[in-house]
Formats: sequence, C-alpha cells, structure tokens
Amino acid sequence: MAYRIEFSRRAERQFKKLPREVQVRIKPRIDTLANNPFPRAVKKLSGEENLYRLQIGDYRFIYQVQKRALLILVVKVGHRREIYRRISKQ
Repeated sequence: MAYRIEFSRRAERQFKKLPREVQVRIKPRIDTLANNPFPRAVKKLSGEENLYRLQIGDYRFIYQVQKRALLILVVKVGHRREIYRRISKQ
C-alpha cells in the first residue's frame, strides 16, 4: 500500500524557498517515502510523538506518519542548523 505525501502550508513554503537545484535533488527522496515511510536513513525524533527525520545532505525533513489514513505529512523543511528550532505540528 502506498502512502499519500502531503506538505503542511509551512513546510510547503519552506520547501519552495530552497534553491531550485536542492529541490530537484530532494524531491525524489521524499517521493520514495510513499512506498516505505521508514527507510534506514530515517530516525525517530526523541521527545516527539510520531515525528521522524529524513536527512538529505545538509537539509532535513521532519514528517509525521499517519498509518490509518496512509498519509505522510511533511511538517518542516530546512537546513540542518535551523531545522530543530521550535518543532511544532502545524
């Protein structure tokens, strides 16, 4: 079963602010989460319920897996030096 991938409004704005070449490099990796939301490179965030991190080069994606709805919700996108500040499920 394939999961549906959605971006929160905030994450979508953050993704669009990334340089175009970074977006092109990262998008296929995000799309692979539809078939396997927990690949080896993914880590669960400690202290956060149901949030996971995917790192791609210097960039990180924080996402939530909703198993019953078969949904992956990307909640935050950014550079590694900024991504962990004020993580919230918006």
